[in-house]
Amino acid sequence: MADDSRPRKDLPAWMTLPGSLIPSSPEDLQDAAEAPERVDPPEDPRFEVQEPVIEAPPHEAPGPELKPALEAILMVVDEPVREVTLAQVLERPTHEVAAALRELSAEYEASARGFDLRQVAGGWRYYSRPAYAPLVERFVRDGQQARLTQAALETLAVVAYRQPVSRARVAAVRGVSSDGVMRTLVARGLVEEAGTDPESQAVLYRTSSYFLERLGLNDVSELPELAPFLPDDVENIEETTK
Repeated sequence: MADDSRPRKDLPAWMTLPGSLIPSSPEDLQDAAEAPERVDPPEDPRFEVQEPVIEAPPHEAPGPELKPALEAILMVVDEPVREVTLAQVLERPTHEVAAALRELSAEYEASARGFDLRQVAGGWRYYSRPAYAPLVERFVRDGQQARLTQAALETLAVVAYRQPVSRARVAAVRGVSSDGVMRTLVARGLVEEAGTDPESQAVLYRTSSYFLERLGLNDVSELPELAPFLPDDVENIEETTK
């Protein structure tokens, strides 16, 4: 009769063992129970399953510090800047920008700087302290009263006697470009724009009321005559500058 060693589901586990492992007596069962637990040999590291290593995404480079960045921007503005505008430029939350602005303002106040950071007209801007207003006024006034250069005097004379006149015409009379000098005269308030030339569309310039005030004149018609100071070939010069 063939030995059927296949396990049967309706028998206890120990009864499904092969014949050589089936205990023959209760003593065998006791010995098996008291036998030390079998320790499996260590696994070969060559066959260990390596778990995938998930690398963290690279961190973005940190942006500039908030307070120094705000100071750099506010140093060059000529009108108050809104908090939301600063937040958009710096790519930071608006509430962080607002908090940093207030902290900077408090720091300047505590250190008694010569300037303040104020919230005016819905924005922020640097202002000199009222205590130093006389010094600032003196500096500005003395700067405006500084003597004009020879080039500025020549350009101003051409504008005064040929007004309204374009920059190109002034350059033709002087023989050199007068763009930079003209900007200086406009900044000083001595010269102002007077429309455009209908033919060339060039911007025309004339002397200002401040120019008359500085010279003590009521009108440009009171300017002294140039005839005594003109060369003999003035007619030829007029033709070449037209």
